Amino acid sequence: MERIAVFPNVNKKRSGEMLNRLLDFFADKAVELVLPKDEAIFFGCEEHGREDIENLPFDMALSIGGDGTLLGVCRRFGARNVPVCGIDIGTLGFMADIEPEELEKKMAKILAGTYRIEERLLLSGYVKSEDGEERFLGHAINDVVITKGGVARMLHLGLSINDTRLMDYKADGIIVSSPTGSTAYSLSAGGPIMHPTVQALLVTPICAHTLTMRPLVVNENDLIRIHIAAVHQDILVTFDGQESFRLLPGDDVIVKKLPVTAKIVKFEDKDYYKILRTKLWENSR
Repeated sequence: MERIAVFPNVNKKRSGEMLNRLLDFFADKAVELVLPKDEAIFFGCEEHGREDIENLPFDMALSIGGDGTLLGVCRRFGARNVPVCGIDIGTLGFMADIEPEELEKKMAKILAGTYRIEERLLLSGYVKSEDGEERFLGHAINDVVITKGGVARMLHLGLSINDTRLMDYKADGIIVSSPTGSTAYSLSAGGPIMHPTVQALLVTPICAHTLTMRPLVVNENDLIRIHIAAVHQDILVTFDGQESFRLLPGDDVIVKKLPVTAKIVKFEDKDYYKILRTKLWENSR
């Protein structure tokens, strides 16, 4: 391992502490730590900042924050086949695998190569307008969500899988989720929890007014098309809750899996079902 890129969340109180511990740990190791230029300046370690980090080759990426921080790094670098490891200083942390108290221990495991890579499905989203123009919007590791904006009226949506039109219905929106994202917004909307390695996509309506519209688990290779039939203008499509684009009546949103996967670093002492128990049920008592 020669170079590790570090992406700290500047809005998290403990990011500076975690970053300093990383710098101390790797100070006498044959590893170069690099940060985006602005973050390096913010945390007072300008010598590690790189303006061209998007194009810089590195062996691994570390995110410091919560799952949202890790999601952003995966979207940026997932297609580059770069493994991403999360240091969790957030609230839930389903994806970030390192807790603050075990930081140095897990960094030693990374140096020794005693970790595994878990591949996670990535989603890509497109919009096709009424005139037939199709354009790429973005990638997601959790979900692609269509919702109304500030207007209280329900959306009129048409759902198709591959070449089959399944139904037209009214709802507050719809979520197309990867298995990784099944514990995110989809879970709040009544969708099932899926193990992140399941080869499937999840389609979950948000407050559907059509009672027969229920969450669907479909094949990972299926192409999902949502037609926007609503007449009002305040409609959004959002990727991982972080990037949003406005939609117009008549637009079709197309969601499918990417041919590449996100690479998430995992350790032998982390079990998905233990994480579920700890993060969901024990925390809710």
